[in-house]
Amino acid sequence: MSTVVTVPAIRFKDAQIDMAHGAGGTASRRLVEGLIVPLLSGPANRTLDDAAIVSVNGQPIAITSDSFVVNPLRFPGGSIGELAVNGTVNDLAVAGARAIALVTTFVLEAGLPTAVLEAEVRAMARASERAGVSIVGGDTKVVEHGKADGLYITTTGIGAPLSGVSLNARSVRPGDQVILSGPIGDHGITILLARGELELEADLRSDTRSVFPLVERLVEIAGPAVRWMRDPTRGGVATSLNELARDCGLCIEISEDAVPVNEAVRGACELLGLDPLHIANEGQCIAIVDPAAADDAVQALHSVPGGERACIVGAVRPQPAGVVMTNTSYGATRIVDMLVGDPLPRIC
Repeated sequence: MSTVVTVPAIRFKDAQIDMAHGAGGTASRRLVEGLIVPLLSGPANRTLDDAAIVSVNGQPIAITSDSFVVNPLRFPGGSIGELAVNGTVNDLAVAGARAIALVTTFVLEAGLPTAVLEAEVRAMARASERAGVSIVGGDTKVVEHGKADGLYITTTGIGAPLSGVSLNARSVRPGDQVILSGPIGDHGITILLARGELELEADLRSDTRSVFPLVERLVEIAGPAVRWMRDPTRGGVATSLNELARDCGLCIEISEDAVPVNEAVRGACELLGLDPLHIANEGQCIAIVDPAAADDAVQALHSVPGGERACIVGAVRPQPAGVVMTNTSYGATRIVDMLVGDPLPRIC
């Protein structure tokens, strides 16, 4: 008897890959959903998220993987090595899991100074110690000079799911509150200014850190009232909320004035014509929480160092479905789309 093989339908029609496909916005989603998901995701799982909960012999385990290609390698507040640890720990955290172990891969460019590599390995060691996670293995490759921008790092993490919480976009309901852990845009604008391509000066540092202490306290206080979480990295808050709106089929309405933004970030965005909602973050998280628990959730975040400016920035509405809207300072309402293009390439 012959076996019938079903060939997945490929919807991705772009003739080649460009930088926008890595920006985390609409082009990235089109690539992932149009080409990668149909070929890699089985019929029972039609999405590929940053992290997943899988069962091994009946035991739930969280797993995630991420690659880091930041330019420059070091910047105020952090470096590629620190990002590689924190980014993976954070993907596990917002999936509702505590990181247990990481493995890492280094892609090194021939000619990279040993001192640079040593500094980044030391940065990873410090970050993993602060995050309470062990780096247990990995791999190293070297490519020709000019082929890897100095250094790329990939980290894969496994974690233990936290009890008392189950996160899913489909559990989000109208009336749920949108909580942001702190000011947005620090990382993306810091990287942009660190490149020295613009004659702008600002006292800014990347917000790279582990968000697990924030998540752990939030889950401890709010538990099952926490519906969904995300760390708004590439594409920023706007892209994360657009993904949620589409996945839950509801409207996410936020107040522009309620979103915390440091003045240096706001000023740089105004000069460059950028929206802070589209700028990457590396140490913040978004949570959707049942309205009955929202105030307690904010107070819980306030009790954790780094969460002092956590606040409610919006709410979930029934309509218009699949849309993110913001109420502006001028009393108007505008639709906030996903990031289009790639204004800040190579930021994480």
